[in-house]
Amino acid sequence: MITRISKTIIKSHQHLLANILLGLGLTLSVVSCASYDKFKQVTEEMEIPSQVYKADYNKVWQEVMKITNKYPRELFNQEAGVIKTRWNDNTLELNFSDSFGSNDAVKAAEFKLIINVVKGYRGTKEVTKVSIYKRQRVEQDFLQGWKLIPSDGILEKSILYRLDRALAIEEKLQKIEDQKTKEAESKF
Repeated sequence: MITRISKTIIKSHQHLLANILLGLGLTLSVVSCASYDKFKQVTEEMEIPSQVYKADYNKVWQEVMKITNKYPRELFNQEAGVIKTRWNDNTLELNFSDSFGSNDAVKAAEFKLIINVVKGYRGTKEVTKVSIYKRQRVEQDFLQGWKLIPSDGILEKSILYRLDRALAIEEKLQKIEDQKTKEAESKF
């Protein structure tokens, strides 16, 4: 009698243990899928647009300051190589660009730029790397609050392109000035 009862208890415990393990396995698979989605979003956001320029740090810093002059700055520190802008309203631009898409218009949208300028060397030549991270947030309605969304990357890439063109123009002007100086010295 005791062995029959103990066998029944053991079987019920085995079924209970099997159900717990099955439930745990399902929970882990759901959690792992959710964490993968978060990881996927993080990796997409971490592809920060950046470019390396064959120019010295001070020239690049000055050009970045000129290009980002229209954005109100919260912080700029040349020694640290960091520029942070304040939140800028871009509701109209975001609603216009999404007007032909499937998304509804947003109540409010704003973005912030974080720009890093880093000095480095390639061989013996000085180079400068510029990275731009854009934080974009939208508010669908007043109940939902602000929600961070990934950037489309257009503004960051256009700033890097403008910086590239400005540095190329500056370099050509410097070459012309050097040539004029050499001609003036040779005539003297």
